[in-house]
Amino acid sequence: MKDMTDASQTGFYSAKACALDDFAALTAQTVNPSDIPHALDAPKNVPVYDAGALAEALADTAARRTLMTEWARILQNGAGVFVLKGACPDLDAIDAATAVYEQIIVQEKAANGGGADHFAAAGSNDRIWNSLQKLAVTAPEVFVRYFATPAIDAACEAWLGPNYQMTAQINLVHPGGKAQQVHRDYHLGFQTAEISATYPAHVHDLSPLMTLQGGIAHCDMTVESGPTKLLPFSQTYRPGYLAWRREDFRAHFESNCVQLPLAKGDAIFFSPALFHAAGENRSADVHRMVNLLQISSPFGRAMESVDRQAMCDALYAPLCAAWKAGRLSEADLDAALSAAAEGYSFPTNLDRDPPVNGLAPQTQKALMKNAILAARDAAKVRADLQDQAVRRQA
Repeated sequence: MKDMTDASQTGFYSAKACALDDFAALTAQTVNPSDIPHALDAPKNVPVYDAGALAEALADTAARRTLMTEWARILQNGAGVFVLKGACPDLDAIDAATAVYEQIIVQEKAANGGGADHFAAAGSNDRIWNSLQKLAVTAPEVFVRYFATPAIDAACEAWLGPNYQMTAQINLVHPGGKAQQVHRDYHLGFQTAEISATYPAHVHDLSPLMTLQGGIAHCDMTVESGPTKLLPFSQTYRPGYLAWRREDFRAHFESNCVQLPLAKGDAIFFSPALFHAAGENRSADVHRMVNLLQISSPFGRAMESVDRQAMCDALYAPLCAAWKAGRLSEADLDAALSAAAEGYSFPTNLDRDPPVNGLAPQTQKALMKNAILAARDAAKVRADLQDQAVRRQA
């Protein structure tokens, strides 16, 4: 398909150059059964697999790789999403984990009243940040039974290779809970449109390859209860990290998205670039709990450990002096800060360091630049840097 964006000339995407006709054509595709030979079916263009029936294949190296290749093709160039029925066969472990999570929700509400959320108003659901660690330290035996799931391991490895990094967050949407806005996910999906547009086009291609989104159903979920709304093939629209904020793309999503019911123990996996949104819970009695999995590539880390807080502390006074004396332009200042300070919001502890404006926490680089421009007291900035570091700790 002809590239209707301006990236071929500029190297960057822009929201205004996104073409809804191109997006509509991509998302009008249908799944070819020959591309998913191990699937049960592809209702509403979402390939569905029986994890139990695949157990023997997953235990054989060659057969496992064949299956993982099929899943990776789905995520990159196919529907962008697939479901594993019965991925977590130990339903007692899921119930035990649910009980732990419900108690954590009660405790955290009592302590802080509930936290912020991404792409939905705070308070419209219950969220547990870092449910992975909280389950492990609260109920380690339950954690072992819960995550001893070869099908989920294979799905993660299919996209990210071995040694991936697992994280998880509980989302509990009660009857009457409203739908999320359509969005793409981490990394670029958690940036504002303005920030996303500063990344070159090839980074937009890279971002979806660095993470995998998933979810484990903790209860039987009818479509009425609001399981995730999905737009198959939407991850193939390359400038989609800018397009999803446009009203015409959002309207197209709402008119064409699909939802599948899930049973307790089912798992769903999709590209972070897939246009998606949690649905409205229109049921009378289903409290829809999903453990949202966000799995990261092991390669998304630097080679050396660097104490950037110490660097910022040492550099603040000379940077302030040079800025005040006019020896640095703003471009000079930005370049020096980029070399020294942490310019990315994650990873962090989202209980203590919640998103700003619903997307991402303030970065160390932004803290430093704001302080320099305002000529803040060095001791106060040192304390602010330390407070920020504490908030980001696990």
